[in-house]
Amino acid sequence: MKKRDEETEAAEAAEEDGSIFPWRRRQRKTHHLLLRLPLLISQQDSAIPLHQPTTLASAIQTIHKQPHSYSSKMAVSPPNLTLSVSLPHIFVAFLLVSLCFSISPVLSDSSANSSQTFMPRKELLKLKRVNDYLKKINKPAVKTIQSPDGDVFDCVLSHLQPAFDHPLLKGHKPLDPPERPKGNETSETEEIAESFQQWHDSGESCPEGTVPIRRTTEKDVLRANKLRRFGKKPIRHLRRDSSGNGHEHAVVFVNGDQYYGAKANINVWAPKVTDPYEFSLSQIWVISGSFENDLNTIEAGWQASSYDPISPNRVSFVSPELYGDSYPRFFTYWTTDAYQATGCYNLLCSGFVQTNNKIAIGAAISPRSSYRGRQFDIGLMVWKDPKHGHWWLEFGSGLLVGYWPDFLFSHLRSHASMVQFGGEIVNSRSTGGGHTYTQMGSGHFADEGFGKSSYFRNLQTVDWDNNLLPLNNLHLLADHSNCYDIRQGRNGVWGTYFYYGGPGRNIRCP
Repeated sequence: MKKRDEETEAAEAAEEDGSIFPWRRRQRKTHHLLLRLPLLISQQDSAIPLHQPTTLASAIQTIHKQPHSYSSKMAVSPPNLTLSVSLPHIFVAFLLVSLCFSISPVLSDSSANSSQTFMPRKELLKLKRVNDYLKKINKPAVKTIQSPDGDVFDCVLSHLQPAFDHPLLKGHKPLDPPERPKGNETSETEEIAESFQQWHDSGESCPEGTVPIRRTTEKDVLRANKLRRFGKKPIRHLRRDSSGNGHEHAVVFVNGDQYYGAKANINVWAPKVTDPYEFSLSQIWVISGSFENDLNTIEAGWQASSYDPISPNRVSFVSPELYGDSYPRFFTYWTTDAYQATGCYNLLCSGFVQTNNKIAIGAAISPRSSYRGRQFDIGLMVWKDPKHGHWWLEFGSGLLVGYWPDFLFSHLRSHASMVQFGGEIVNSRSTGGGHTYTQMGSGHFADEGFGKSSYFRNLQTVDWDNNLLPLNNLHLLADHSNCYDIRQGRNGVWGTYFYYGGPGRNIRCP
C-alpha cells in the first residue's frame, strides 16, 4: 500500500508540475490569462476598440501578442479592474472561459503528442523510472563519439564511471596494471587477423584519463521486458551439464582443480539469429560455487542477437534488448547468485572497473569472418591478480580492459573450480514448435574446418603461481549435437583448439 501511495504521489506531483501532462501547463497558463483578461482590456483599450466587432480569435490573438504588458502593471492598478470593464468585454471574457474549459484537451492535442495526453498513469510512471535510470547510468561526458554503426560513446572521467557508485568503491580510483601471467605463448599465422571495434572507424578516440562507455538510450531500456531486469540475464535453473530452459551449448570445459584464470582466441562471426527472443554467443566462463543459488561466474566474449527493422522496439526477454541490432559485440558479464539479483552485462551496474580508453565494452566488433574468406578473431584473457586478488580482463594483444574487484564475489574470491569455453544459443521454439534456425558460430558444423566453421584456439588456464598452462583432462559437451556440434584438436601452432557450431534446425534437427 505504501509503495502504491508513493507511486500515486509521484504521478500527481508530475501532473502538477506539468512534466507528464504538458497540456496541463498550457491550461493553467490559459486560465491565468483569463483571470487577467479584464485588466488587459482595461489597460489596452486600443487593442480591442469597443466600437469595433470583437471576435474570439482577435481577442486570443491580442492576448498572445501582449505576453508581458499586463504582468508588470497588474500590481499598480488592481483597484481599477472592475471599473474599466464594459459589457462587451465581459461577454468576450465569458466566451473565452467557456470555450477553454470545454475544449482545452482538444486544443492541447494539436500541440502535444496524443500519447502523452492520454497515456495511462502506469506507463507514465514507467517512463519516469526509465529516465531516472538513464540519469544514473549515463555519466557526464568529456567528449562524445558517434560510431558509424549508430552507437554513441561517451568519454567519461575514469573516477566517475558506474563502478564507483558502489559503496565499497566510492572515493577510490582505478588500480594500476597487475603482473601479467607468464609463459606458453603461441605463434600467430598470416591466415588470421585481429578484430577490433567498429567505433574506431570514426577516427575519434577518448582522451587519457577517461573511459569510453556506450550510451544507453530510452529505446534500449524500453525493449526490455522489465526495467529491473535490464542488463541482466534471465533467471533460470542451471544444470551442471549446461543445458536447460532453451539454452543449448557446444563447449569444452575443465574442472576438478583450482583455476586462477583462462585464455583463448575466439573466431568472430555474425551468425543469423532468427527470433528477437534468442541470441547466439561465444565466450569464456570462469565459474565457482554450486549450480544452485550461489553460482559465481565471470564471462567475456562476443554476442549476436536478432534485430527486426519493422519492429525495432519489440520487447525481448533476453539480452538482445541491450543493442537493438544484429552486430556481434564484445561483452562481459558477472554474477554471484546464479543470475538472480547480482551482476550485469558490461557497465550497466556497479561492478566492473574499466581502466582502458581504447576498448568499449558493448561495442560492435569489426571486421568479421566470412565463409571461405578472411578469418578474424579476438584474444581474451581473464585472470586473478596474485597481489590484490581482483579478476582482470585483457582484450587483444595485451590491452588491459579493467577488473572485477574481488569483494563482488563469494566463491570466486579465492579461485575458480571450473573453466568453460564455447558457444551458446537460445532456442525459443517459436517456429511452430520446431527447433530454431538460429546459428551458432559460423552456422556450419565443426567438421567443415578452417574458414568455414568457427573456432577457439590457444586454450589455456592460469595456475596458483600466475603461470599459463595448456588444458588437461578436457571434456567436450554438445547437448544437441544434431543442431550444433564440437570437435577438439591440438597442434604446435594453435595449441589446444576446437571447432564448434551449426545451423540449428535441419533435417537431423527438426
